[in-house]
Amino acid sequence: MDIQKNWDNALRNTKVVRPRIKSLLTFSDTKIPYVLLSKSSVNLGDTVVRKGDVVIGKPSIILPPNIPQLSGFDFEDRTNFEENMLTSFLMVRGVTIPSFKYNNETYSVDVREEGLDEAISYYKEKFQRKEDVQTGLLVAPEEFWQFSLLIYLCMQAAKNTEMDIRNLLEKYQGEND
Repeated sequence: MDIQKNWDNALRNTKVVRPRIKSLLTFSDTKIPYVLLSKSSVNLGDTVVRKGDVVIGKPSIILPPNIPQLSGFDFEDRTNFEENMLTSFLMVRGVTIPSFKYNNETYSVDVREEGLDEAISYYKEKFQRKEDVQTGLLVAPEEFWQFSLLIYLCMQAAKNTEMDIRNLLEKYQGEND
């Protein structure tokens, strides 16, 4: 499948139903749990539920070039895109992913025998009941869930940038006093 088409589809069709509310950690790695829902392409009317965690490496003031390290996203398995091809594709389009390590571990892929709207309602209510402020809830087509997950992670990192810079400066200025 065409990488440009997948990227465009992910941008158009990724919906963050419930973002992670808790901030990313400034001085250590952050585990970001997620539930990604997709309409099943095999069993019409069912919903594919992909659950996992992405560990994002801690930020740094001095960053290496904008070349993220991605693992566990299975781009090679599902799309035949190599990681360096993906990174080059994004850089050419002016998309820069913060230079962290991103390690995805999808720990379950299940099918719910209900429609997407019902699955969304179920997980929103479940997270609210448990007062879960860490798990993000996403909706994306099954074919390019990896791109959708990357979009979500970039949104989370961008939301945290100002606080990370402030925390890093405070830490390093405090060490020099």
